[in-house]
Amino acid sequence: MRTLNEVPRRLVIAIGGNAVHPEDISGTSDEQKAVARQTAEALLPLAQIDNELVITHGNGPVVGKIMMRQMLTMSRIPPMSMDICVAHSQGGIGYLLMQAIENALRESGNQRHVASLLTQVEVDADDPAFRNPTKFVGPFFSEEEAKNISKELNWAMREDSGRGWRHVVPSPKPKHVCDISLIDALVKRGTIVIAGGGGGMPVTRDAKGVRTGVPAVIDKDLTSAHIANVLDIDELLILTAVPRVAVNFGKPNQKELTEVTLDEIKAYHREGHFPPGSMGPKIDAAIRFLEGGGKRAIISHLDHAMPALRGETGTHIVRNA
Repeated sequence: MRTLNEVPRRLVIAIGGNAVHPEDISGTSDEQKAVARQTAEALLPLAQIDNELVITHGNGPVVGKIMMRQMLTMSRIPPMSMDICVAHSQGGIGYLLMQAIENALRESGNQRHVASLLTQVEVDADDPAFRNPTKFVGPFFSEEEAKNISKELNWAMREDSGRGWRHVVPSPKPKHVCDISLIDALVKRGTIVIAGGGGGMPVTRDAKGVRTGVPAVIDKDLTSAHIANVLDIDELLILTAVPRVAVNFGKPNQKELTEVTLDEIKAYHREGHFPPGSMGPKIDAAIRFLEGGGKRAIISHLDHAMPALRGETGTHIVRNA
């Protein structure tokens, strides 16, 4: 266990899309504000520390609903491209989190500032992900509903870890987080920075440096790992809807993991323990983070943020001994 003085003072926290928009809400503004307040309360103990803190967040449920909403109204209002949908979700979620975290700080007597940055993230135009959509977005549907939606909207639909059917879109790997120097400058002056929301708006850049948005949703955990590596941050905290990572999940021999090495988690991954629609991307990000120079990746429940960071809970993935 680590004491408060031993908690890292430079940290990237990645909040899952389902943590900011749970499956059990319809998505009204009041519901989203309430969820943001709950998230802020969970993060408050970390926000009150004198630290350098970057917060990223997912957008899968929200961006999927934005895309669904505009497809249902396309006969009256021209639909936006997918990169602009990502921007809309990033701005909306960032606003709610920024306001909720600052309000929680003010209520506790803390005057710390929070900034939310619209973040472009460069990807490779030739990334194979554009030919093989895998990123789940939007709500769940039955198989029959999914078939009807696929036929009506020409969307790729796929079953998500036995929980239902969802829309899948391309998810290329992040190559460069634009304006990473601005994120660095703000966190060094004590500002809590919300950046890379939804993985960032996906863009490509030509030989002249001109950027163009592309139809994709980048995995926010991979973007989080990239931000942490570029900023030379040693620890990445991935917050989701479960207290620990488990192998043989849902089976009689299910086993929760407390602390594992990089080699051990890679072996479990090769054995197929982490489905691509749920824990897989988080494990991929943890591996990428550690291989990129990070020292510790922690995966735990949103409500256990501080206990996980102190080593009281969560799955801690560390470099090989």
